[in-house]
Amino acid sequence: MKVVAVTACPTGVAHTYMAQEAIEKECKKRGYEVKVETQGSMGIENEIEQEEVDEADVVILAIAIGIDGEERFEEKEEQGKVLTVDPGDMIKHPDEILDQSEKL
Repeated sequence: MKVVAVTACPTGVAHTYMAQEAIEKECKKRGYEVKVETQGSMGIENEIEQEEVDEADVVILAIAIGIDGEERFEEKEEQGKVLTVDPGDMIKHPDEILDQSEKL
């Protein structure tokens, strides 16, 4: 499975990067291909290209604020392949969230 994700929290520090780590760890454990873009205090890092979105099986948005470039995910949203969760939930329950994403 190929996963792309964006993480962002209001302060753009702790939860943004903790959610990124949780997604990457859980995907690695499952043998998934993953790319996580962070939108934090350092701006946008590891930016996801449209082609990567198109190739992904699922998009996880672990966000607590509006993000830049959200239009990249519109087609996946229409296909029901976008899961939006709170960054705190992603940090606490990455296994459950990845289970949910598999069902999309």
